Amino acid sequence: MENDFNLEKLKFPIGKFKKPDSISENDIKIWIEVIENFPSKIKEITKTLSVEELNWKYRPKGWTIKQVVHHCADSHINSFIRFKLALTEDTPTIKPYEEAKWAELSDGNSEHIFPSIQIIEGLHSRWTLLLKSFKEKELKKKFIHPANNKISSLDEVIGIYAWHCNHHLAHIEQAILHKGKF
Repeated sequence: MENDFNLEKLKFPIGKFKKPDSISENDIKIWIEVIENFPSKIKEITKTLSVEELNWKYRPKGWTIKQVVHHCADSHINSFIRFKLALTEDTPTIKPYEEAKWAELSDGNSEHIFPSIQIIEGLHSRWTLLLKSFKEKELKKKFIHPANNKISSLDEVIGIYAWHCNHHLAHIEQAILHKGKF
């Protein structure tokens, strides 16, 4: 049982996302700041890593640091598109993607993380610009995820992606701290 807890803690080092009962303007402001600052944080934490270090895993059977970086680019591109769909369509059903399979593709498993860092920098610049323009009407726009038929509002999804940024930064920190030895 202790080992299961440790694996769960390694998988979710900052815990799972917890949606507040009521999302405040301050929550939105803080979450947007996290999204806005993510590119500089991921760039800073990875800038001196060697190829060997980029191949360190953050947990047993987990992704390597390089896969985490590429995943963040892939995931955040998908999220940005979902936001735009929700803003321009009436509760659209979004397209899911197989993130684990994407992480195994040659671009998702490459030691060359700089292109993904560039994507994250440009994407987050545009995403932040969009998010900062939101009024209550935009925050309440929704989309449907077909995997579970869950309807998500954009205010909640902003929180999920702020959590996602911190979640994966913690994975990278964890891999570095343990030198990928799991």
